[in-house]
Amino acid sequence: MKKREPVSHIMTSHLHTVKEDDALSDVVEVFRKYQIRHLPVTKGGKITGIISSTDINRLTFGRLFDNQDGTDEVVLQMLKVPQVMTSKIRSVSPDTSIKEVAEIFATEHFHALPVTDGDKLKGIVTTTDVIKYLLEQY
Repeated sequence: MKKREPVSHIMTSHLHTVKEDDALSDVVEVFRKYQIRHLPVTKGGKITGIISSTDINRLTFGRLFDNQDGTDEVVLQMLKVPQVMTSKIRSVSPDTSIKEVAEIFATEHFHALPVTDGDKLKGIVTTTDVIKYLLEQY
């Protein structure tokens, strides 16, 4: 196993992002359309947070109650992206080692980290990316 492999080798660099002023229903549509679970949130071109499909699922009841059409949409209309996203984010640089990223995931309970170079968003790395990388090593 390569000990200093940088996270840039496994991160997703073709990103989908959302803006703070996007509707939560639009965020849900991005999750569905691209079959992803984490989205960096931006304002004025700078990353301000990250929102996950789990964040949205915590708000909605559609999967819990039958015959409640429209309930999810009402909840999504009541809240804004900044109210739902994680704003205290941890980011890593493209040259951070995959091992360091795995340690962050294991100890800080994140499931996705933005990869930044200064203020510039370069990618996103997820626990799935790290697991796939580890599986390739065997």
